[in-house]
Amino acid sequence: QVQLGEAGGGLVQAGGTLRLTCAASGRSGSITAMGWLRQAPGKEREWVASITRDGNTHSGVSLKGRVTISRDNAANTITVYLQMNSLTLEDTAVYYCNAASSLSASWGQGTPVTVSS
Repeated sequence: QVQLGEAGGGLVQAGGTLRLTCAASGRSGSITAMGWLRQAPGKEREWVASITRDGNTHSGVSLKGRVTISRDNAANTITVYLQMNSLTLEDTAVYYCNAASSLSASWGQGTPVTVSS
């Protein structure tokens, strides 16, 4: 089983930057990809970005060009970072970390990001 712990959310002004962190522990060796999704109030959950075990990265349309996902591997732990730049009011959402393995997917509890004008 994989446990995910998220951090880094908070209040930021429009145009600012924020870095979210997700630490995967437990059976982290089984993880094939990790990523972030977000859910704004009244909207469906939306994919933001992901990174595979091989280091390949992909990002969604809404944050394309404004987001960088990266990863650090350590003994029994994988930490994934989501760097977001030039934030807008539309980026306000709860951001969820996700880890996928060949058999299951794990979710973090979410970290809220609020962008103010």
